Amino acid sequence: MPAQQPTLDGTLPDPASSLSYAEWVDLVRPAFVAAARSGRRFTSYEIAEENRLPEPPNAKADWGNFVQSLARDRLIEDAGTDRSARRTSERSRVGVWRGTRAAQAGRIA
Repeated sequence: MPAQQPTLDGTLPDPASSLSYAEWVDLVRPAFVAAARSGRRFTSYEIAEENRLPEPPNAKADWGNFVQSLARDRLIEDAGTDRSARRTSERSRVGVWRGTRAAQAGRIA
């Protein structure tokens, strides 16, 4: 395997950054399935932090697209808005999610 080229600050790039969107989804989806099955309310940020999930190839769009795909798959449903001080830099809504009844019962993964 060839040596990795260091970045301008001398660090080595994160190997997860070379993942395709599909590979990234395969890597992070199990953590969200587990959260959905737990029945708790959560934000995508909390799941990513708790599980030390890598950033997607396009962080500005892929997190939102991924979470919306989980909702379309009926794995999670909207549970409101995070009213804490933690907001995105654009001051956009931070969605709170919970697993659907089917996900909590293990009928959807």
